[in-house]
Amino acid sequence: MQRPEVKAFFDESTNTFSYVVADPATRKAAVIDSVLDYDAVSGRTRRDSANAMIDFVKAQGLELEWVIDTHVHADHLSAAPYVQSVLGGKLAIGEHIREVQETFGKIFNAGAAFQRDGSQFDHLFKDGERYRVGGIEAVAMHTPGHTPACMTHVIGDAAFVGDTLFMPDYGTARCDFPGGDARTLYRSIQRIFTLPDETRVFLCHDYKAPGRDVFSHETTVGDECRANIHVRAGSDEEDFVRMRSTRDATLPMPRLLLPAVQVNMRAGRLPPSEDNGTSYLKIPLDTL
Repeated sequence: MQRPEVKAFFDESTNTFSYVVADPATRKAAVIDSVLDYDAVSGRTRRDSANAMIDFVKAQGLELEWVIDTHVHADHLSAAPYVQSVLGGKLAIGEHIREVQETFGKIFNAGAAFQRDGSQFDHLFKDGERYRVGGIEAVAMHTPGHTPACMTHVIGDAAFVGDTLFMPDYGTARCDFPGGDARTLYRSIQRIFTLPDETRVFLCHDYKAPGRDVFSHETTVGDECRANIHVRAGSDEEDFVRMRSTRDATLPMPRLLLPAVQVNMRAGRLPPSEDNGTSYLKIPLDTL
């Protein structure tokens, strides 16, 4: 199986891992789940995290073909359009972004000017769609449950699962956001478990399970099947749904959900500037 080079970048303020994935033969590459730094207190954005990835791509002599988000993130703002503006590549996400845009377009009262057809992106991946990063074969798998638009990208022997799975000692994604569903997540994970055991699994987040002192971002399908504390090979679907639903009811809302979703549903672009030249984020009261 083809083996891409994978470089991880960690944003500790949001516990997010972003990746540069490269074909060592052609030096073509993809960026997955980039982060735009955002200070919720001041409302200021920075590009430090994205610039670290950009500097790496340039230093390695890579040519960027894809700028991918695995889903509409609720815990960080995407830097995808900024990365694209510097390095090129196609801005891409799963085609079910339309469902997320429809739901949150209403929640944020985005108005008729906000297109709910995914047209903010250059490419919308379909389930099972095959594409390439350089000469390495890749496939996009629709793995919803955390959100309706979640995709797992299998690039050679590497699977980028977004928030669907965490390290085996930490478990699985929450399913209580609008459009999320624990039963759907269980079935999506079963699809991931059909990949070869040796498939490398790269995670979007880690929060250090109790007893573990370091952040981790990589595991394998085999390790997830054998040891995931929430769902492993042979786990009962009803037990998982019951566990996930009970656990989700105790979780607080992600700190950056409101700013993140209204930016990320626009492909990482800020809401349109108002007549004073300033862009504003909305906080819907008593809604979520």
